[in-house]
Amino acid sequence: MPESAGPVTELASQYVSQVTNDLENNLKEQERITAEIAALQAQLASLQHDHGILLNMQQALGVTASAGSTVVPSPRKKSGGARRPEAKKPTAKQPAVKQPAVKKSTAKKPTAAQPAASKAAAKKPATAKATSEPQQPTLIELVRRHLAEQSEPRSAAEVTEALGRAHPDRGVQTKVVRTTLENLVARNLAHRTKQGSSVFYTLPEESTQEKTEGTDTAE
Repeated sequence: MPESAGPVTELASQYVSQVTNDLENNLKEQERITAEIAALQAQLASLQHDHGILLNMQQALGVTASAGSTVVPSPRKKSGGARRPEAKKPTAKQPAVKQPAVKKSTAKKPTAAQPAASKAAAKKPATAKATSEPQQPTLIELVRRHLAEQSEPRSAAEVTEALGRAHPDRGVQTKVVRTTLENLVARNLAHRTKQGSSVFYTLPEESTQEKTEGTDTAE
């Protein structure tokens, strides 16, 4: 009897320790699941609270009812029956688009003709003015005529003063007259003589004779 009692007590002690461990693990697992359930319940409560608020907003605004009605026919538009009336609409609009295009083309024709007529009308008085107004003599011609009419040499200042009195609208300047006289001298159409610090100009004898003969025949 004492020999058999030894192994029985050992097995009993092993079962006791195993059961004790299982009980501890079971309690820990229950605590973990209880904590998870509490967290999920808290989330569920917040979602239920938000759901109630959203329902109140839905009833107050009435947006979801209209949105639902617009969402429902959207899959119906994809069917073949809904595409046919959409294809017919542009065919009805095509003749309406062509008509104003014809009106615009017809309306542009007189506008294009008007500026052409105005330009032609504007050119007529310009040509008439050009033919009616006589051409004024150049400064070279005026200088040569003045020297041809003089019997004595004249300086550039004297020629400028005489031409300014005869042609006040020309605005004759002494520098321009002196340059013109020097050009005539360079072309052998005038002579230059010096008397002290002054310079005088005359025409050659041939040109003066031609001028006087021309005036005699005109008379």
